[in-house]
Parts: sequence; structure tokens; C-alpha cells
Amino acid sequence: MGTPRWTGWGGRMWVPWRVSSAASAQNSSFAAGRRAVRVARSVKGVLDSTAMNETGSPLERPRVAALDAILGKPFRVLDDGLVRVIDYMGSDESIVQAARVSYGAGTKRIHEDRGLIRYLMRHRHTTPFEMCEIKLHVRVPMDCWRQWIRHRTASVNEYSTRYSVAIDSAQTTPAEAWRLQSKKNRQGSDETLDPSRGAIFSKKEADLHAASRKIYEERLAEGISREQARKDLPLSTYTEAYWKTNLHNLLHFLKLRMDANAQEEIRAYAGTIGTEVVSRWCPITWEAFLDYSLHALELSATEWKVVAAVGASDTAGATKIATAAGMLNTVDGRLAKNREREELEAKLRQLNLPVPWSPGTA
Repeated sequence: MGTPRWTGWGGRMWVPWRVSSAASAQNSSFAAGRRAVRVARSVKGVLDSTAMNETGSPLERPRVAALDAILGKPFRVLDDGLVRVIDYMGSDESIVQAARVSYGAGTKRIHEDRGLIRYLMRHRHTTPFEMCEIKLHVRVPMDCWRQWIRHRTASVNEYSTRYSVAIDSAQTTPAEAWRLQSKKNRQGSDETLDPSRGAIFSKKEADLHAASRKIYEERLAEGISREQARKDLPLSTYTEAYWKTNLHNLLHFLKLRMDANAQEEIRAYAGTIGTEVVSRWCPITWEAFLDYSLHALELSATEWKVVAAVGASDTAGATKIATAAGMLNTVDGRLAKNREREELEAKLRQLNLPVPWSPGTA
């Protein structure tokens, strides 16, 4: 054995300069064995699992012509935002393929693709939907991005204002678009401000944007670091990011952010992603998502018991169930505020059923 040397992490990897003739022969024999194995494999070919892929059939990357047609195309959102598809992996077929691996080869002869995808969505078997991924480029106001980034099940790379000058664009608000705080929902909005008053705030908004940008650029011109110069930019300033996620997590994002209670700005982005992107990418899944998730009416155990009682014209029974669930507590002889009860009442009206504890209900 020749003189050794130490190298690698912390000098802990043993690497000899020379090896003995016996060791050399042993290494040569080992290498020859490895080469023989590689040759045998190349002759025999790659073994295919019949459960995963038909033997001898080459695997092809799923392509979706409708989505390929809009790759890189920006869809405008708000006044200066955008959403566009950068890349994607998988399709409706990928979801079916993954599910059938799980269920076994016989499933293919029993279910059609659409029926299987709807079954998966209906019963919340989410793993097959994770086989599809998509990467989006988005341009979005920072205050809206704060809500977006809370969806942590994604890979994100955002435009950095430490390294680059902040984007010279901020979301503006038309005079008729100033929303008033909701009286029922502490984190939501309701009606809009009178446009004549809104025009005043739109003018002040424009002045604020101009002043903050001017101060920011003066700081940069003075040589102040970008990471500090940016600190007084408004949250309406646009940022950009690449956002990559799988279809299951994307649908969860859309369910929450397309909901009527979501903030209007992020709802605009979610609606664009859903109707312009997902509907083209995985149309069967999109149809099932609208049917079983976004537009579905969900009932808790207490709610369906109330609905069943109302359907059976058992007003007293329905009221008793709601009372036991704490929905009908009173203060000074009147029903106390209860969000769960209010949501149930909305569902009863949606089903064209009477609210059993309302005045005048027999």
C-alpha cells in the first residue's frame, strides 16, 4: 500500500495514492463483473411491470394541446397584474393512470376515465391529483400576495427587491370601487362607497403612490441600499413570482380563493387560474371540482338532521336539534348572534326550505 493522503470533508476520506497488485486485480475483477451486469441488462432490456405499464410500450409525456396553446400567454388580472403558464406535467390521463395503478389492472375495464375522476373527487381520494403539477408566473400586488403565500404547499421564487429595483407599478382603485367594511364579517367588505367620495380617495391614492415612489428613487440615487430604500413602498406595489404546485393543492387554493367570502383581488386571480388554466389543462377534473367541491352544498351532521326534520315537516324536532347544538341561544328574549346558525339558515333557503325557528313558521 502506498502512502495515503487525506481529503474531503474535514480530511476524513481515505484515498490511497497507489494500491497493491493483489488489490488491483481484485478491483479489475469487480469492474469486469459490473460491466457484465450492464451488458446483460442491455441485452435483456428494462423490465416492465405489467401493473405500471404494458410490457414493451414506451412511456410518452402527456401533452394537452389546449394548454400548450396558451403557454407563456399572459392573462391580465386587476389593472396591471397577470397570470401565465410556464410549464406543466400531467393531465387528466395521468390522474387516471395513477389511480388504476392503485386499484389494479381490472379497473380499466370497469370505469371510464370521467367516471373514475369523478369518483376520486367525490370520495376525496386526493393522491392521484398530485401526479399533475403546474408552474405559473404571476404578477400580483404585495397585499394580495401576502394571502397567496399563506398556501404553503407550493414551491415559490419571488422577485427580490433586495437585488433589483422594485417594480414601478402599484394597483390603483377606481372611484366606484372603494368597498365598505362588512357589518357581519370582520375581515370582509360589503357595499361600496359613493363614487363622489371615492374619487377623493382615488386622488389621494395616486398622490401617495407618486410620493412614495419619488422618495424610493431618491434614496436609490443617494446610494442607499435597495433592501432599506424599499421599506416605505405601499403594499399595492406589484411583485412577481414563479409559483409551482400540484393539482390537488391548486384545487384547494381555488376552493378557498374563488369563494364569495374571499377578498375580491385574490378572487380575481383564482378565477383566472381556474377558468383560463385548469379548465384547459384538466377539463374532466375541473368539471368534477365545480360539481363536488366549489359549487357543492356541504352539511354537517347537525345540519343534515335539521334539514331532514324540516323535510319531514317536523318543525319542533328541527328546532330542538338546533337548540341542543347551541344555535338558538337568546339574549333579552332575542336570538343571539350565531354564525353557524346563520350559515344553516342560508343553506335552508338555498334548498327552498323554511327556517323552522323564524317567526310565522308553523
